[in-house]
Amino acid sequence: MSDEPTGPRLPRDRGPVSAAVISTLRGGGPPAAGDAAATADPYGDDLQLALYVAYELHYRGFAGVDPALEWDPDLLRLRAVLERRFLDALRADATRHEDAAGALDELLVEPAGGDGVPHVLERSGTRDQLREYAAQRSLYHLKEADPHAWVLPRLWGRAKAGMAAVEFDEFGGGRPERVHAQLFADLMTDLGLDTAYGRYLDAASAEMLALVNLMSLFGLHRALRGALVGHFAAVEVTSSPASRRLAAAMRRAGAGPAAEFFYTEHVEADAVHEQVVRHEVVDGLLAAEPHLERDVAFGIDTTGFLEDRFGERLLAAWRAGESSLRVAIGPDLAHVP
Repeated sequence: MSDEPTGPRLPRDRGPVSAAVISTLRGGGPPAAGDAAATADPYGDDLQLALYVAYELHYRGFAGVDPALEWDPDLLRLRAVLERRFLDALRADATRHEDAAGALDELLVEPAGGDGVPHVLERSGTRDQLREYAAQRSLYHLKEADPHAWVLPRLWGRAKAGMAAVEFDEFGGGRPERVHAQLFADLMTDLGLDTAYGRYLDAASAEMLALVNLMSLFGLHRALRGALVGHFAAVEVTSSPASRRLAAAMRRAGAGPAAEFFYTEHVEADAVHEQVVRHEVVDGLLAAEPHLERDVAFGIDTTGFLEDRFGERLLAAWRAGESSLRVAIGPDLAHVP
């Protein structure tokens, strides 16, 4: 088969492991990562970029990269080493609950005087900070709900029907202009960002890469289907209040109607989705497979853990008057004459 003619460019490497993966995709033969993969920082730039690039082969791939490499055995062996390192760290650092209901109930309690990213952006976020936040989030939102679709063949009954109903909404309910990935691209246009898929991969932090990798990891492994359901539940439960704050932030900053609409759409839709996910998807899954209870809780816990890490990265940089991005994202295209 011929090389892929479209897709994002391969990113710059961030260390020996990601360099090995990228070299393989450029035709350099089996990835020679040596001991670097087994000892890499599980949350660091090098391992997270290597995983992201390997996973992207299952989405849209990269320009000029042979699509057959999606199932290259050498790449898959290296990916498995990186996945084990990442999972082992998450199990040690993020596990807090054994039951899904307790983990979800805790998400419903918002601390008084919240100081998370949505709170800060609502109160004082600048246009530059909103652009930076959107550029990072674009790594997921331009393929919003795609990783979760992988769980559908692994569910049945209530869980499958509920998950399919939510995914149908995420994919626009049959209307391409309402697909949530398209709505986020419209948001990016209002903020003067390049809407090309994967455009900001080099700029994104390791913390953002880890969030997207978590979804891909859970989605690609049938053994982790419970964790994927837990992840999806955590996202839906927390999305509505966060989206309300982010819509207010966009409105206050005059970001534009599409930028505000992306979040107002999620306020209403995700309030409904929360109920479907909790009572049909999670409850349906655990009624059919009660042994997955801890996995569902693990998915919820890891989502919160990695979201907190991402938020801390952004807020620490902004408090210091710096950018959380690894490279500059260029001029505000909405304001270029």
